[in-house]
Amino acid sequence: METELKVSVVRMTRDGEELSGALDDSIYDLHDEFLKPFGGLRYELGVQLFGSELLVRGKLEQDFEAACSRCGQDFDFTVKVPDFATSYAVDEKTEFVELTAELRESILLTLPTYPVCREDCPGIEKTETEAPDSRWDALDNLKKG
Repeated sequence: METELKVSVVRMTRDGEELSGALDDSIYDLHDEFLKPFGGLRYELGVQLFGSELLVRGKLEQDFEAACSRCGQDFDFTVKVPDFATSYAVDEKTEFVELTAELRESILLTLPTYPVCREDCPGIEKTETEAPDSRWDALDNLKKG
């Protein structure tokens, strides 16, 4: 898998280009033990030159392994960006445009803040192992009196 996606502006035809493939997971560099990308960032993009602007549109997908924020169990999920769109200003000196950072940021901004394994996840089961703290009983009795 590639670690970067560059578009050649000088070779761009009037009809543009269709790009598809995957970028290596190393583009993320998350250093997070509870969230790990796998399988590569998959993209299907249409790239077209309009005067001094390069328009990029398409869809992105990335698989992640995460720890559920409710129950702590590991699970896999896919982040999808079905309507990715961005543009770059170009001129006659522009040879290529690097898309990797923009693709990466779009996936990261779509990540859930608190990933859950399923919507109805009950979380960690509460078990009462300690007796209630009786030191507060004296204060509770003051309220009653």
